[in-house]
Amino acid sequence: MSFRAFGAPHRYIQGPGSLSELKGLVALYGRRPFIVADAVVADLLGTRLRAELDGAEPAVFGVFGGECTAAEIAALAGAARAAQADVIIGVGGGKAIDTAKGVRMALNLPIIIVPTIASNDSPTSRLAVLYREDHVLSEVRLMTASPDVVLVDTAIIIQAPARFFIAGIGDALSKKFEVEQCAGAGGTNFFKGRPTQLALGIANACYDIIRREGEAAVAAVRRHEATEAVENTVEAAILMSGLAFESGGLSIAHSLTRGFSAIPEIARALHGEQVALGLLVQVVAERRTPRFLDDLRGLYDRIGLPTSLAAFGVSDPDAVDTIVRLSWETAPYIKNFTQPLSPEILRAAFLSLG
Repeated sequence: MSFRAFGAPHRYIQGPGSLSELKGLVALYGRRPFIVADAVVADLLGTRLRAELDGAEPAVFGVFGGECTAAEIAALAGAARAAQADVIIGVGGGKAIDTAKGVRMALNLPIIIVPTIASNDSPTSRLAVLYREDHVLSEVRLMTASPDVVLVDTAIIIQAPARFFIAGIGDALSKKFEVEQCAGAGGTNFFKGRPTQLALGIANACYDIIRREGEAAVAAVRRHEATEAVENTVEAAILMSGLAFESGGLSIAHSLTRGFSAIPEIARALHGEQVALGLLVQVVAERRTPRFLDDLRGLYDRIGLPTSLAAFGVSDPDAVDTIVRLSWETAPYIKNFTQPLSPEILRAAFLSLG
């Protein structure tokens, strides 16, 4: 594959109070919005969303049940079709957003993404990750185009528990290392092209911002304050991280989430928490120096990211073998790696973390 490819949302808007832009943005794409949100988000933000959309035809809410499954998507797509919706709005966390993307794919409508947490970079991407009812990953679906709008109101983001924000940092930290490995190994990105230099630059900038401002941002989020460090870290965790992985490609850190989904204690964890541990495994497989690994683990300890399987409460002695086997057999980008790699190397990397 010799050509390069890059993709991005049509528009990205971020800042405190930016939800006030929703009405004007909806008007660019339709008149009858269908909002996908879970029951908690609908309860907390439903009145405000209706007020912001005043003047459009009454917004219809499709309540997301909690897991992004094919059946959930089909049910909500049917409800949106019955409401004669002409624009989809996905509000909430990653799984609600991915379900909204599934509805968008089923009906071929524009989509506006409104994340209420910064726990991962799903808002910017075309990907929708689907699970079975037992929470095991089943498939990944791709929209034909990136989201039309990503609208990030940081006044909402900072009200969520800090754990979500920290998980977003864990997800974003991996992109520098995964994009470098994908590009170095000649792998392809999610647009079926080679990573661009722009994607590499974004991945590096994402990592630099988080290392420079992430700890201060976590402290501010714990106080529910929207500081400049928070704004920069949210941009890194949602926009930059999303552009980096989709246009830069992935490697070991995200591949291991395939295996993690089969271990009940880890399957219940947030995506970014899983990726954070996957990054440590990748760093060991890259043969980084002990000093580098200690520095990264030190950051994890200071902000509250997991550094071992034990941190998730995993006690099954066969868990590592299960994770490695499933990831090796099912993750399409696990071999985007420049050094020699095998299941044995991955297993040893896991065990070295304790």
